[in-house]
Amino acid sequence: MSLQAIPSGPLRSGYTTGACATACAKAALSALISQTNVKDIEITLPLGERVMFKMNSCTFDLKQATCTTIKDAGDDPDVTHGATIGCTVSFNESKDIIFKRGKGVGVVTLPGLAIGVGEPAINPAPRKMMSAAIAFVLHQFYIDKGIDIEVFVENGEELAKKTLNSRIGILNGISIIGTTGIIKPFSASAYIASITQGIDVAVCNGCSELVINSGGRSENLLRKRFIDLPEYAFIQYGNWIGETLAKIRSSALKKVTIGIMLGKAAKLAQGALDTHSGKSTWDKQFIYALAKQCGYSDAQCEPILDLNMARRLTEIFDFTEQEPFYKKLMERCYTVCAQHVPNVKLTVLLIDANDKIIGAT
Repeated sequence: MSLQAIPSGPLRSGYTTGACATACAKAALSALISQTNVKDIEITLPLGERVMFKMNSCTFDLKQATCTTIKDAGDDPDVTHGATIGCTVSFNESKDIIFKRGKGVGVVTLPGLAIGVGEPAINPAPRKMMSAAIAFVLHQFYIDKGIDIEVFVENGEELAKKTLNSRIGILNGISIIGTTGIIKPFSASAYIASITQGIDVAVCNGCSELVINSGGRSENLLRKRFIDLPEYAFIQYGNWIGETLAKIRSSALKKVTIGIMLGKAAKLAQGALDTHSGKSTWDKQFIYALAKQCGYSDAQCEPILDLNMARRLTEIFDFTEQEPFYKKLMERCYTVCAQHVPNVKLTVLLIDANDKIIGAT
């Protein structure tokens, strides 16, 4: 999961896969009952907002109906933006609403999530939204029957490869998600939710040790050091170190290694738990003072003030295990993090722009 720069100007909100699936399920049931083509449908989101969805296709016969819509994520860089999401509905005699996994929707294979193993990866909030929409239509037409809802996503298996689904045991497709039905552009909520889910899955599957890191690049390097750990023991915190530590603190974990790039470490050392460039910047004066604590003279520290990026600190201090400056920087990072996870054995590893790692494991 990569982080992208936030564009300037007003940003347009979009809709979650859960909202799209709800619209398709409601439209399909309406088409099945009325035996007419449904071109658009209104649904009510969890916070009470009513929104209209345009159907991309609608087919039906006497036994079942299928509707699809094109997912609009607004200005959010969502991997499912533009994807075709659909539902096929049919009656059953159980009087229950039964969710089925169609092509492109993942299946849960590991315990620790809100959905049981073997179930389609349709989260509780979308299930509740779809159930309410289906119940509304059934009541409207005085029908007392159960409904099968098969949710599918065209090209979902390929889209899933761009997500962290496999990390938490969701295989062969994407998840149908969304607690409010609305996507706020560049919101941290989805990323933080993936962090929380990842830690839950790791703990539920017997993991007592995690390696947390900023993203794919640092994780690939760290995997070579921790070859005995399973995939779900690696958690990408992105910029949200604070939220990751808070979740760790509430979990039954005993050991955590944090791998951090030099630029983010400069921010973390000064106490910034959100390292996004829009939330924090590295303080050159702080780094200058840190170098002074290591015994460097003013003349040796002056070049720090001319640097435009913290990762260029390697131009001043050799990036080695023995270099006092980096030892001090890692100590500061440790101190900032340790107060948030007092019962966890914590280790800090520092990574430079050339993919070199220093710090004891």
